[in-house]
Amino acid sequence: MNPLPGSSCSRWVGVVLLLGLAAVATALLFAVHAPTAALFGPLLAGAALSLGGADVPAPPVPLVTAGQAVIGVTVGTYVQTTALQTVAANCWPVLVVAVSTLGLSVGSGLLLSRWKDVDRATASFSMIAGGASGLTAISRQLGADERLVAVIQYLRVVLVVAITPLTAGLLFPPGHAAAAVRAPANYGGLSSLAFVAICCAVGLALARGTRLPAGPLLGPMVVAGALSLGHAPFASPVPPWVQSLAFAVIGAQIGLRFTVSSLRRAGRVLPAALLLILGLIAVCAALGLLLAELTGLSPLDGYLATTPGGLYVVLATAATTHADTTFVVSVQVLRLVVMLCVAPVLARVLDRSSGSRRPDAEQP
Repeated sequence: MNPLPGSSCSRWVGVVLLLGLAAVATALLFAVHAPTAALFGPLLAGAALSLGGADVPAPPVPLVTAGQAVIGVTVGTYVQTTALQTVAANCWPVLVVAVSTLGLSVGSGLLLSRWKDVDRATASFSMIAGGASGLTAISRQLGADERLVAVIQYLRVVLVVAITPLTAGLLFPPGHAAAAVRAPANYGGLSSLAFVAICCAVGLALARGTRLPAGPLLGPMVVAGALSLGHAPFASPVPPWVQSLAFAVIGAQIGLRFTVSSLRRAGRVLPAALLLILGLIAVCAALGLLLAELTGLSPLDGYLATTPGGLYVVLATAATTHADTTFVVSVQVLRLVVMLCVAPVLARVLDRSSGSRRPDAEQP
């Protein structure tokens, strides 16, 4: 968003308004158990102020980079030895389902781009199943319109959150007793913050040195994953409040770029996106049944392992329905990591095939 001309006082007022509205919106979303409330609350607040013509400066680039890095560390800590062992025991069926889901997601995106006036990169990243917060954070760097990506990604997440518990309870019989999940290390105060800081610093340096695409997210993710797999003594989950701050920065950045024209564009696309998302959810359920057949696990395990996103609600559903929690979370995390790693490659392929970047007359 290009800040409107104004005094520094008016800009500070805008910042205060953004912080206040973001806090209220986030609290309300948390109260109704909305997914990723810490990201979507500031996004809504930023969009409201931007559409209202308020003079609010965009978050500084270093702050946005730090937010992306923290999200990368968060994803990296999901990668654990237990998860890899569980996936390795059923590697071929899991690989087939993961690749199929990726192909279906990209295919849905390409169909959306032909159906509506949306460029291929934006449509494809909007429809990729899994990693909504990570994809939203890096989509603009990959040549997509992150505003539309955010709207469609979180439409998918909301639908998955609403449908999964109901479907699991009504259509699928309970699986066997839940397998034990290795308890993550406790949030260790200063040690957890040190872990985040080290992963961010080393990961960002690695990304710069290797020119890694989407480096601010993928670099720290790789470092955090390696330390978690290596059982580093100081490795621990990212404190929730640090995650929330990172999500808030990314959400505010995206929200402040909304304009009336971009909102109208999203409104034109949403009906088609809704139909494609519902179709994707149904096909992923069918893939879940196939996965259950190939692995000998219950249909419920297969269904929960292949839902297109909604990791936290899937974990909660698995725990309360006595599904194989370790298997479900392992497959979901593997797909999340694969989706984020494939995204930069996909962006290059789409860029070459279309011969142009996304149309964006409204530069930030």
